[in-house]
Amino acid sequence: MTAANAPSLSPRANRFEPARLRREFPIFANNPGLVFLDSGASAQKPRSVIDGVAEFYRREYANVHRGVYRLSERATERYEEARETVQAFLNAADAREIVFVRNATEAINLVAGSWGAATLRPGDEVLISELEHHSNIVPWQILRDRIGIRLVVAPIDAEGGLDLAAFEGLFSERTRLVALTHVANATGAMVPVERVVRLAHRHGAKVLIDGSQAAPRLPVDVRALDCDFYAMTGHKLYGPTGIGVLYGRYELLETMPPWQGGGDMVLHVSFEKTLYQDPPHRFEAGTPNIAGAVGLALALDFIEELGREAIREHEEALTAYGADQLSRIPDLCLFGAGERRLGILSFDLDGVHPHDVASVLDQHHVAVRAGHHCAQPLMERLGVAGTTRASLGVYNDERDIDALAAAIEAAREIFLR
Repeated sequence: MTAANAPSLSPRANRFEPARLRREFPIFANNPGLVFLDSGASAQKPRSVIDGVAEFYRREYANVHRGVYRLSERATERYEEARETVQAFLNAADAREIVFVRNATEAINLVAGSWGAATLRPGDEVLISELEHHSNIVPWQILRDRIGIRLVVAPIDAEGGLDLAAFEGLFSERTRLVALTHVANATGAMVPVERVVRLAHRHGAKVLIDGSQAAPRLPVDVRALDCDFYAMTGHKLYGPTGIGVLYGRYELLETMPPWQGGGDMVLHVSFEKTLYQDPPHRFEAGTPNIAGAVGLALALDFIEELGREAIREHEEALTAYGADQLSRIPDLCLFGAGERRLGILSFDLDGVHPHDVASVLDQHHVAVRAGHHCAQPLMERLGVAGTTRASLGVYNDERDIDALAAAIEAAREIFLR
């Protein structure tokens, strides 16, 4: 990132100040009074990302990898530099372990459709949990219906976290993959992925981690985690939509067949036979989201400038403050998230439909998500059709939580008086 695009703050020298940070996000200047508590669905974009992507289109855009003219070569450099930025962000061993995809959903589908389809056999088991987003359920169901694998589901405990004892008891000699969320999309429950990876590897299973909610909030080191695959999505990382990442150990990616066919993933095509590129380009068919990759790199630069430990500390403190404030509201049930909750507060207001609650909150300029949050099996387990969910970002502070609590009280007056 250039000095001109860097955020005008120095969190290592100053206290983490969301009020100052909000000035880096044009959405707030253009929507005065907005209390944005829906970053778990999609985070707002800082000026450095918005301006950087626009400037790339103005000055440097061309298609990548095949052009021999200078503009194409420069665009290719920016695209591959973005890959190196992601490598550093995740502490991957090699830039070739970073595959650009549309989002975490596509990353998980890639693993299921390539590694899973080529590796798993009828009766092999994929172990997931009740906490999962649909994106980490449906691809495995498709594979189950296609080749006859078994989908094994680990339960949550009474507090809403992963039941580790039950989870460990579900391993068998046929367990081939563990695919778990890092931070649950619907409740903010943090899964102890380090322990999960150790257990899985002890049983000879590979591990895929869905890091969609964790990567914006936690330092993620895939080598320290020792996971085999890690998925994350750009638009939750303060970056553009339509860009995401699959990290995979290179020795695994190297054995995986292509998932989609077309341009840029081939070395040579004839009607008799096609030769494919090595990873990661083997899995990036067609013209990629070039500007999206550039924007993602700028977003990761923004996060690194803030400091990921500072972000974690801020969101941990604000999550605790929010849980305390919401727990004081009569008729409100804050759903449990196990031993550790991060960034998400999911609640029910005495049976009032979440859409009705969210509509009243919107009248008070508080933006939240309402519904099943693409986690219908978890909603069924919790005994509700859906919840109202407030999710945090770096621009939120205690005043936003206070505004949320006041808006909920207004909803209580309307629906429960």
